[in-house]
Amino acid sequence: MRVPVEKPRYGNLDGLKVLYSAVEIAVPTACEILSEWGADVTWIENTFTGDSVRDTQFVKEMERRNQRSLSMNPFSDEGREILLKLIEDTDVFIASAKGPVFARKGITDEMLWERNPALVIVHVSGFGHTGDPARVNSAAYDLTIQDYSGYVYQNGSPEQPMTAAPYTGDYFNSLMVVGAALAAVYRAQKTGEGESIDVAMYETMLRVGTYYMIDYLNKGIEYPRAGARNQNLCAIGQYQTKDGVIGLCVYGIPQNKYLLETIGLGHLWGTEEYPEDTSALWLSSSQAPLIEQKLEEYLMTKTAEEVEKDFTANKLAAQKMLSFDEILGEEHTKLRENFIEWQNKDGQTIKGLNTVPRFTNRPGQFWRPMPELGYDTRDILERAGFSAADIERFESSGNVKFADNE
Repeated sequence: MRVPVEKPRYGNLDGLKVLYSAVEIAVPTACEILSEWGADVTWIENTFTGDSVRDTQFVKEMERRNQRSLSMNPFSDEGREILLKLIEDTDVFIASAKGPVFARKGITDEMLWERNPALVIVHVSGFGHTGDPARVNSAAYDLTIQDYSGYVYQNGSPEQPMTAAPYTGDYFNSLMVVGAALAAVYRAQKTGEGESIDVAMYETMLRVGTYYMIDYLNKGIEYPRAGARNQNLCAIGQYQTKDGVIGLCVYGIPQNKYLLETIGLGHLWGTEEYPEDTSALWLSSSQAPLIEQKLEEYLMTKTAEEVEKDFTANKLAAQKMLSFDEILGEEHTKLRENFIEWQNKDGQTIKGLNTVPRFTNRPGQFWRPMPELGYDTRDILERAGFSAADIERFESSGNVKFADNE
């Protein structure tokens, strides 16, 4: 199947040019999101096997759509020459590495700004580019930065801490990269002055994990890992019904009153411990064990669907835990067209997630499937203004790879 090379006009980021060098999840997913919103994204891959995501079965089709594949070694003489030329009309350059690898190999921010003063540069690494050298230069993955940030410490049961899946540390950082890059682009377009952003992945996890940690910072309070339940409140978490699991988040005055009445503890409402303005049922209260016991007993007499219907009608947040099959069968996900189909480069039908969120006036879209390794190398070089002799020189060096179909 011939993959298109002319990007159509669409999205709020139409006209934005993004170049990135990274593998697997955090940075490539950020760039995929930008591409879905209209940015023209070029993906630098190594000249051997390319991005390790190519070893996956289907996720590569989802997370490398809309992207151009340029295969080269950016640290070779030829690769550096190409990189500096491409930077001239690039808006955002994103690089993921173990610490300041690009700077150590001679590609500094200052060198890039000499070519393009308005360039936004985003460096993504596990521990950042400054700090303890031993830490800065350590390998880091989703799981290890979750451990370092205390995120794992807060998740799981008292007996077994647990990594948040799938790849939560990576995907949270994808969103941080998107937000930080666009914040800097806004300023660069106003002033003509570029920016360098140091995204330490563990710091993103600190940011999303401080809800409980701040109590420790200020009063030394350390909440236990609560597993499937909330650390502080009754009736919040996952509960077993007679036919499945339901998620509950019972909070608010009328919600608490209804809950107590429903599980047979209505007499507690309006007492000294639970006055009529009680908005939270704290686990620290003397009746909390009884409330949890009665709630569990009640739920085991009902199906998850019955509980969801009744609680939702009475303004309690309740949701049956859905399997993948149930999600696909939901009328709501069908009406919002959450899942779409497209043809990959081999003509195989792929089903995956549609672009999110939904933009009304300038919607996002997909315009090409994931290309072969180096599929766009020649086209990118020609568009950048390199001569046929230059391209032949790059190819003969072995530091720039061209797809076999060329």
